[in-house]
Formats: sequence, C-alpha cells, structure tokens
Amino acid sequence: MLMIAWTTVGTSDDAERIATDSTLLNETVCIQIEGPIRSYYRWQGKPEQAEEYRLTFKCLPTHLDAVSDRVHALHPYSIPQWVVVTATSVSEKYLSWARTNVGVPTL
Repeated sequence: MLMIAWTTVGTSDDAERIATDSTLLNETVCIQIEGPIRSYYRWQGKPEQAEEYRLTFKCLPTHLDAVSDRVHALHPYSIPQWVVVTATSVSEKYLSWARTNVGVPTL
C-alpha cells in the first residue's frame, strides 16, 4: 500500500524548503513540486485567490504520521491543506522500490 498526500504553499522557496527537508526525504518515497497553480477559496468569509505551489508526498503507511507531523511543523500557513489518500493500485516494481528506499538516510 502507498499513501499520497498533498499540501500547498504560497512560494516556490517554501515548496523547496519543505521538499528538501532531510527528515521528509528520509520518510517519503518521493516529494514532487508542481506550480505555480491558481487556487480559489474562501478565507474568513471572503472569496480569495492565490498563486500557490502544490507538494505531493508519497509514503508508506508506517511513515505517514511522521510525514504529517513534519509537514505541519514546517508549513507557513496557520491552517495548511493536508489531504491524504490511499493508492489502491500500485505497480509491484514501484512498491518494491519504495519499500527498499524509504528510511535510508540521504546524503
């Protein structure tokens, strides 16, 4: 099984800072940055729009709590988006690679 989680941040610098965090790199299979994207939402009762960067985290279920805790500790937003889904279909080769490489300290 593989977990996939998303968050967004307001700047590419914040996205890079989170994606290159050594703890997260050790606890995840992969972290991807997409953007800029345009987000439309309501904040404090008013419609808002913002340019953001989406970070996607792939991790094993046993690492999800550590990844979530670390992302929330590093995140600049007071209420960060944190959405997690279970990948119900993952190629066996990719999952095998993931199991082999998670938890291996990065250089």
